[in-house]
Amino acid sequence: MLSLTNAAASISGAGATAAGIAQGANSTAGAQGVAPAPFADLMSDAVGQVNQLEGQAQAAVAGLMTGSGVDVHQAMIATEKADMAFELALAVRNKAVQAYQSVMSMQF
Repeated sequence: MLSLTNAAASISGAGATAAGIAQGANSTAGAQGVAPAPFADLMSDAVGQVNQLEGQAQAAVAGLMTGSGVDVHQAMIATEKADMAFELALAVRNKAVQAYQSVMSMQF
């Protein structure tokens, strides 16, 4: 989940950098020579990390059910991490769809 939060912060930072470039200001990323990561890469990494957390939660629940040394609280923590990461990814997707729909409804 931290990585999704970091990705969201990177996205907002990339937006601020793009706004600074559009206004002709020097951006921090441009001064250091580091280009921001493409949005598609950030999203695919975030989805991969959500998938990884889901796999860990499934493994923890399976270990709990088979009695292979997984405690109840470990399984609950893993499932809650996966749930919160999924909810965050869903919220980001909903905002992206909402933004796309508002752009498409604009008249030029």
